[in-house]
Amino acid sequence: MAFLARQLSARPVRVSFPCVSVFRLASSGVMDEMGLGLSRSPLERLEFDNVALRRLPLDPVEDPGVRQVKGACFSRVSPQPVTKPRFVAVSHEALALLGLSGDEVLNDPLAAEYLSGSKIMPGSEPAAHCYCGHQFGQFAGQLGDGAACYLGEVKVPAGQDPELLLENPSGRWEIQVKGAGMTPYSRQADGRKVLRSSIREFLCSEAMFFLGIPSTRAGSVVTSDSKVIRDVFYNGNARHERCSVVLRIAPTFLRFGSFEIFKQQDELTGRQGPSYGRDEIRGQMLDYVIDMFYPEIQQNHQDRVERNVAFFREVVRRTARLVAQWQCVGFCHGVLNTDNMSILGVTVDYGPYGFMDRFDPDFICNASDNSGRYSYKAQPAICRWNLMKLAEALDPELPPEQANTVLEDYLDLYNSFYMENMRKKLGLLKKTEPEDVMLVTELLQTMHNTGADFTNTFRSLSQISCPAEEDSEVEEESVRAATELLLQQCASLEEMKAANKPSMDPRELSMLLSLAQSNPTLFHMISDRMTISRQLDRMARLKDLMESSEEELRAKNVDEWTRWIKRYRKRLSAELDGQSDVASAQEERASVMNSSNPRVVLRNYIAQNAIDAAENGDFTEVQRVLKVLEKPFTCQPGLELPTSVGIPHVRERDEVEDQQQEVASTSTTRNPLPYDSKPPVWAQEICVT
Repeated sequence: MAFLARQLSARPVRVSFPCVSVFRLASSGVMDEMGLGLSRSPLERLEFDNVALRRLPLDPVEDPGVRQVKGACFSRVSPQPVTKPRFVAVSHEALALLGLSGDEVLNDPLAAEYLSGSKIMPGSEPAAHCYCGHQFGQFAGQLGDGAACYLGEVKVPAGQDPELLLENPSGRWEIQVKGAGMTPYSRQADGRKVLRSSIREFLCSEAMFFLGIPSTRAGSVVTSDSKVIRDVFYNGNARHERCSVVLRIAPTFLRFGSFEIFKQQDELTGRQGPSYGRDEIRGQMLDYVIDMFYPEIQQNHQDRVERNVAFFREVVRRTARLVAQWQCVGFCHGVLNTDNMSILGVTVDYGPYGFMDRFDPDFICNASDNSGRYSYKAQPAICRWNLMKLAEALDPELPPEQANTVLEDYLDLYNSFYMENMRKKLGLLKKTEPEDVMLVTELLQTMHNTGADFTNTFRSLSQISCPAEEDSEVEEESVRAATELLLQQCASLEEMKAANKPSMDPRELSMLLSLAQSNPTLFHMISDRMTISRQLDRMARLKDLMESSEEELRAKNVDEWTRWIKRYRKRLSAELDGQSDVASAQEERASVMNSSNPRVVLRNYIAQNAIDAAENGDFTEVQRVLKVLEKPFTCQPGLELPTSVGIPHVRERDEVEDQQQEVASTSTTRNPLPYDSKPPVWAQEICVT
């Protein structure tokens, strides 16, 4: 059920305008004139200080319409109202960043209008940011906020947790609404977002924060009676969907692509940045970013070049740390273009993301990524490539030779962050051994070979005890029990067959193999060797699986896990060397592991179940999932199972589109599963683009 605003003692009067419904208290005007704040919306009390619009150039053209924006970082816009906006859910924790009470916001008759862009808060100055980007490796020219709308910067309220301000020294939180209509950067789109994409962004923004991974935040998601047409799977089956809007919160939403507006004409695509030649704006933007968000660097470096090098070094460090954290929870962003990389090193822009279920280094969460450019295993290298493009965009403020020197440290930084996290996940706390890298590598290979669930396998490791001085029979039994524990997370034979089925038609594959031999130039224009190699590997694995039985697969899995567990327990025994209190060491190890290996992540099926319920008018599952994700490392009594198991995309009575446009899943019945379960069979049908 949707959150409903409680009526105040004064009866609200509804005044209707085209495409917007506005609620005002009949007595509000009198109250305001008397100087009483009792009727004011809490959102009207936010204190804005919109520094970005004062320090960065604004587009002088304020006319609506899509256009190239030259010599400016922002364009003023007018968010377009939606009909009957109402809350799907709010994040109390995220709203607290702005000094807002979630309950107070939910009970405010005006809040859904303000947080959907249908009504403008006092002090807000709606604008859209101009940026460019390399998309799938190609420079795309001007992009910009095609659906997001900067509302302004809210001053940090007194008493904010200092921990939250460690990487936000600006003293302000930028707030955006995403899905509030067209901007000069909307291109061929309408600037709207729908319920499914808005719920996914809302939930994942908060999920990442509570996993301890730097991220933009989401304060609310609002839906409405306004409709847009969307072709969900790009297959010609379009349908009407509800316009929905997410409130996004971050110190800033500036990104790598913000600095690419100055790019000269690209040799490959022929496109150039709209502000090419305006080097003074690049310097202006760099001064703003460093001064506001990296003040220690600003204070510690008098020389401009040294300052800029130090800034780039810190961006490299934060980016390496971020992608290492992604890898350690099995998160795949899906669209790691330069315009989706935050200048602060936080996760931004949640589109076709995915948390891995069965471990697969070639995991691709975005069904549109045919080449696997943004696969799970490619993310560390892609982030380095994006950093290289940022360095190019900062030239001449950042000399290329010095940028290259900084980039040489990226891989070592990434590996250091990655292994630091992995040692915690494996409970290797007392010592750092050279063999640890191989132990992690062999674990992941065993998980891949056996189709083990990424999240649940790591979570289970804390149940494997450190070996004490045991006889051989006891040790053998301990290994056997540990093996049985991890076998529960392995895929069945049928699941492995489905996972290894080539995505390419055999005839197409044969044609490409022939083309690679006869006409390599043409082959590289339409495919690549990595894609072909991946398909051939799948075919080989599938052939082996087709010739195996369930019993043979289990025996093979037992052998693989037994070998790794013996190595792991041997390494754990080294942790106890010199420890007088073994029980205390075991307890500490389990505690660290259980706070490093989440019990629950936002798997696609969990998000989809909440979306399906919401599309049928039941918002309680979205709210419930948020509560679960706020404490991902612990079991919350009463929150083990979903309360709503939605039937996908059931049409509402007032919808009139052709019934042939239904895109429901073939599964119409679903049994509720605990949030920490491996995904159900129907989850294989989920396609995110």
